[in-house]
Amino acid sequence: MRRSDRELSASDAERILESGEYGVLCTVSKDAQPYAVPISYAYSGGVIHIHCAKGVGKKIENISNCDSVCFTVVGKTHVQPEKFSTLYESVIVTGKIVPSENPRESLLALAKKYSPDFIDQAYEHIRAAAGRVAAYTIIPEHISAKGKREG
Repeated sequence: MRRSDRELSASDAERILESGEYGVLCTVSKDAQPYAVPISYAYSGGVIHIHCAKGVGKKIENISNCDSVCFTVVGKTHVQPEKFSTLYESVIVTGKIVPSENPRESLLALAKKYSPDFIDQAYEHIRAAAGRVAAYTIIPEHISAKGKREG
Protein backbone atom coordinates (compact mmCIF):
# COMPACT_ATOMS: atom_id res chain seq x y z
CA MET A 1 0.00 0.00 0.00
CA ARG A 2 1.49 3.28 -1.10
CA ARG A 3 0.05 5.30 1.80
CA SER A 4 1.04 3.05 4.70
CA ASP A 5 -0.07 5.77 7.12
CA ARG A 6 -3.64 5.04 6.01
CA GLU A 7 -3.44 1.27 6.31
CA LEU A 8 -6.07 -0.11 8.68
CA SER A 9 -5.77 -3.21 10.85
CA ALA A 10 -7.14 -6.67 10.09
CA SER A 11 -9.77 -6.14 12.79
CA ASP A 12 -10.82 -2.87 11.12
CA ALA A 13 -11.10 -4.73 7.81
CA GLU A 14 -13.35 -7.36 9.41
CA ARG A 15 -15.51 -4.68 11.04
CA ILE A 16 -15.96 -2.88 7.71
CA LEU A 17 -16.78 -6.16 5.93
CA GLU A 18 -19.27 -7.12 8.63
CA SER A 19 -21.03 -3.76 8.68
CA GLY A 20 -20.86 -2.66 5.03
CA GLU A 21 -24.18 -2.11 3.31
CA TYR A 22 -23.07 -3.37 -0.10
CA GLY A 23 -19.93 -4.24 -2.02
CA VAL A 24 -18.69 -4.05 -5.58
CA LEU A 25 -17.76 -7.36 -7.19
CA CYS A 26 -15.22 -7.14 -10.01
CA THR A 27 -14.90 -9.97 -12.51
CA VAL A 28 -13.17 -10.42 -15.86
CA SER A 29 -14.76 -11.61 -19.10
CA LYS A 30 -13.19 -14.17 -21.41
CA ASP A 31 -12.07 -11.30 -23.68
CA ALA A 32 -10.31 -9.68 -20.68
CA GLN A 33 -12.88 -6.93 -20.13
CA PRO A 34 -13.38 -5.91 -16.49
CA TYR A 35 -16.91 -5.88 -15.10
CA ALA A 36 -17.88 -4.40 -11.74
CA VAL A 37 -21.33 -4.71 -10.19
CA PRO A 38 -22.65 -3.52 -6.82
CA ILE A 39 -24.15 -6.38 -4.81
CA SER A 40 -25.54 -7.23 -1.40
CA TYR A 41 -23.35 -9.61 0.58
CA ALA A 42 -22.75 -11.10 3.99
CA TYR A 43 -19.37 -11.66 5.62
CA SER A 44 -19.20 -14.52 8.09
CA GLY A 45 -16.75 -17.23 9.00
CA GLY A 46 -13.98 -15.48 7.08
CA VAL A 47 -15.76 -15.70 3.71
CA ILE A 48 -18.12 -13.50 1.71
CA HIS A 49 -21.53 -14.84 0.70
CA ILE A 50 -23.40 -13.48 -2.32
CA HIS A 51 -26.43 -14.55 -4.30
CA CYS A 52 -27.76 -13.98 -7.79
CA ALA A 53 -30.15 -15.38 -10.37
CA LYS A 54 -29.27 -18.94 -11.25
CA GLY A 55 -27.26 -19.46 -14.44
CA VAL A 56 -27.85 -16.14 -16.19
CA GLY A 57 -26.11 -12.82 -16.65
CA LYS A 58 -22.72 -11.34 -17.31
CA LYS A 59 -21.53 -11.86 -13.73
CA ILE A 60 -22.20 -15.62 -13.91
CA GLU A 61 -20.65 -15.83 -17.38
CA ASN A 62 -17.50 -14.11 -16.12
CA ILE A 63 -17.29 -16.23 -12.97
CA SER A 64 -17.60 -19.36 -15.10
CA ASN A 65 -14.69 -18.13 -17.20
CA CYS A 66 -12.40 -16.96 -14.38
CA ASP A 67 -12.82 -17.56 -10.66
CA SER A 68 -10.44 -14.76 -9.62
CA VAL A 69 -12.34 -11.75 -8.29
CA CYS A 70 -11.88 -8.48 -6.49
CA PHE A 71 -14.48 -7.28 -3.98
CA THR A 72 -14.57 -3.78 -2.52
CA VAL A 73 -16.55 -2.34 0.37
CA VAL A 74 -16.61 1.34 1.28
CA GLY A 75 -17.57 1.88 4.90
CA LYS A 76 -18.19 5.22 6.57
CA THR A 77 -17.42 8.35 4.58
CA HIS A 78 -17.60 12.04 5.37
CA VAL A 79 -16.87 14.76 2.83
CA GLN A 80 -15.06 17.74 4.32
CA PRO A 81 -15.71 20.43 1.70
CA GLU A 82 -13.89 23.16 3.64
CA LYS A 83 -10.75 20.98 3.68
CA PHE A 84 -11.16 19.70 0.12
CA SER A 85 -10.92 16.22 1.58
CA THR A 86 -12.90 13.13 2.55
CA LEU A 87 -12.72 10.91 5.61
CA TYR A 88 -13.28 7.29 4.61
CA GLU A 89 -12.67 3.63 5.25
CA SER A 90 -12.58 0.86 2.68
CA VAL A 91 -11.62 -2.76 2.18
CA ILE A 92 -10.33 -4.55 -0.91
CA VAL A 93 -10.54 -8.34 -1.03
CA THR A 94 -8.95 -10.45 -3.75
CA GLY A 95 -9.63 -14.14 -3.96
CA LYS A 96 -11.53 -16.95 -5.60
CA ILE A 97 -15.28 -17.24 -6.05
CA VAL A 98 -16.90 -20.67 -5.96
CA PRO A 99 -20.44 -22.01 -5.85
CA SER A 100 -21.46 -22.16 -2.21
CA GLU A 101 -21.02 -25.59 -0.63
CA ASN A 102 -24.12 -24.86 1.43
CA PRO A 103 -26.40 -22.44 -0.47
CA ARG A 104 -28.98 -22.43 2.31
CA GLU A 105 -26.32 -21.32 4.81
CA SER A 106 -25.14 -18.55 2.46
CA LEU A 107 -28.68 -17.30 1.89
CA LEU A 108 -29.41 -17.44 5.61
CA ALA A 109 -26.28 -15.34 6.28
CA LEU A 110 -27.69 -12.73 3.88
CA ALA A 111 -31.10 -12.86 5.59
CA LYS A 112 -29.52 -12.44 9.02
CA LYS A 113 -27.68 -9.36 7.80
CA TYR A 114 -30.44 -7.63 5.84
CA SER A 115 -33.63 -8.96 7.48
CA PRO A 116 -32.71 -9.86 11.08
CA ASP A 117 -36.25 -9.30 12.36
CA PHE A 118 -37.70 -11.74 9.82
CA ILE A 119 -35.52 -14.84 10.21
CA ASP A 120 -38.51 -17.15 10.72
CA GLN A 121 -39.95 -16.04 7.36
CA ALA A 122 -36.51 -16.23 5.73
CA TYR A 123 -36.45 -20.02 5.90
CA GLU A 124 -39.60 -20.26 3.77
CA HIS A 125 -38.36 -17.55 1.42
CA ILE A 126 -35.06 -19.42 0.93
CA ARG A 127 -36.89 -22.70 0.30
CA ALA A 128 -39.23 -21.07 -2.25
CA ALA A 129 -36.34 -19.39 -4.11
CA ALA A 130 -34.14 -22.50 -4.28
CA GLY A 131 -34.76 -23.15 -7.98
CA ARG A 132 -34.14 -19.56 -9.04
CA VAL A 133 -31.27 -18.40 -6.85
CA ALA A 134 -27.60 -19.34 -6.87
CA ALA A 135 -25.29 -18.73 -3.92
CA TYR A 136 -21.56 -18.15 -4.21
CA THR A 137 -18.74 -17.83 -1.73
CA ILE A 138 -15.74 -15.56 -2.11
CA ILE A 139 -12.72 -17.11 -0.43
CA PRO A 140 -10.32 -14.28 0.39
CA GLU A 141 -6.66 -14.68 -0.54
CA HIS A 142 -5.71 -11.13 0.43
CA ILE A 143 -7.55 -8.45 2.39
CA SER A 144 -6.38 -4.87 2.75
CA ALA A 145 -8.09 -1.94 4.43
CA LYS A 146 -7.41 1.74 4.13
CA GLY A 147 -8.85 4.83 5.74
CA LYS A 148 -8.47 8.48 6.45
CA ARG A 149 -9.70 9.46 9.88
CA GLU A 150 -10.08 12.78 11.66
CA GLY A 151 -6.87 14.08 13.08
